Amino acid sequence: MKLSTRSRYSTRLMLELALHYNKGPIYLKNICKSQDISFKYSGQLIRLLKNANLIRATRGAHGGYFLDRSPEKIKLSEIVIAVEGPLNLVECVKNPDICYRSNSCATRVIWEKISKTCYDTLDSITLKDLVEIHKKMEKV
Repeated sequence: MKLSTRSRYSTRLMLELALHYNKGPIYLKNICKSQDISFKYSGQLIRLLKNANLIRATRGAHGGYFLDRSPEKIKLSEIVIAVEGPLNLVECVKNPDICYRSNSCATRVIWEKISKTCYDTLDSITLKDLVEIHKKMEKV
């Protein structure tokens, strides 16, 4: 299993917003520069994150983007699902009806377990946790 750039860049984008939480909106170009994300690509990610109600935007001279909720209330699972969709290793985990072997497939049980473990891990980490990890790493 490999997370796409959508997940990785979206998480970094959200980290940047969390680092500036309660400091006002941030311009997208500043987020992109700080996190080394393509400006063009970030526009697609912003749209997905806004649709998932993870971020908001304001217009005008002092406009930009900011988190919709506090960092401790946003889980990494929400970010990944917003840009990737459901966290299932294989399609039959989410939709067993697509395979006639689903009810008798031993490997499907393993794919379910791995998918659940991945989800549970991402669901246990908040943006606040990520900010704390980032700050510790800055000191090194």
